[in-house]
Amino acid sequence: MRAMETRQIVRLGRRVSVVGLGTWQLGADWGDVSPEAAHEVLEAAVTAGVTFFDTADAYGDGRSERFCGELRRRHPDVFIATKMGRRVDQVTENYSAENFLAWNDRSRENLGMGTLDLVQLHCPPDGVYANDAAFDALDEMVSAGRIAAYGVSVETCAQALAAIARPHVASVQIILNCFRLKPLEEVLPAARAAGVGIIVRVPLASGLLSGRYDASTTFAASDHRSYNRHGEAFDVGETFAGVPFEVGVAAADELKRLVDSDSARPATLAQFALRWVIDQPGVSTVIPGARNVEQVTGNVAAADLPPLREDQLAGVRDVYDRLIREHVHDRW
Repeated sequence: MRAMETRQIVRLGRRVSVVGLGTWQLGADWGDVSPEAAHEVLEAAVTAGVTFFDTADAYGDGRSERFCGELRRRHPDVFIATKMGRRVDQVTENYSAENFLAWNDRSRENLGMGTLDLVQLHCPPDGVYANDAAFDALDEMVSAGRIAAYGVSVETCAQALAAIARPHVASVQIILNCFRLKPLEEVLPAARAAGVGIIVRVPLASGLLSGRYDASTTFAASDHRSYNRHGEAFDVGETFAGVPFEVGVAAADELKRLVDSDSARPATLAQFALRWVIDQPGVSTVIPGARNVEQVTGNVAAADLPPLREDQLAGVRDVYDRLIREHVHDRW
């Protein structure tokens, strides 16, 4: 296993690899991934130095959790973060102590773990953030040894700030990428001040920031990039970070000009975009997904790149302000 930079999450009391692995794609919604391919991806991540793996009970209705549980049995030192709450109607009353226990039992069975490392509420509705009973129930689960810590995965910056204000929330998972800059304004500074970890998802805007797509690119019918472009199945912000596809393609083309592709250490646009996330103060780990070993290797290489220069950071901001801001900034 190679070494990778790690960062301390104060409220978690644990260091995590600065590049982790998101495993939504190993469960469902990104086209078919075979069990063999899933195992290859997970093992390649461990070999590359990844210690932080993010899953959820809703990914393939437990399929992703089961893959991660098998990984944990092979590599007891890896950290598995899961999520709960998206398998029921999204109303505040469903986020109850009774349901938490049932969901937790199911995840513990899927993962084969008595105490889960980190359980995140999975983008709950707004009413949950003000519901003291829900967070009291989570505290009781920690006391009972069911979970070691808990966090919240959020859609909006306002939700993130409400979660950070809760004294026992260890982490906030949020969308942050070159096309979603709003969390830089208040969320990341608040998290740093509170010792709350920031787990960054959708760092490549569902692949837009790979630079591989053009206006004619199509996706499988089982891929959320086909069926959720307008929020038909879940929050549209989870698909292309909420950016209209054609706008994102054009913006990605502009970002390519900022990438040092002809230096002694050439980078891809995807690596540039991941390095941009890593460079933001307050980020604990970034969790790009990967469907094959090559994607894992490419993503992890971003941790070895030098920090972006001021002109590159300014270039990202310029593209955002001109092309992206109007589509996303006031929505999330």
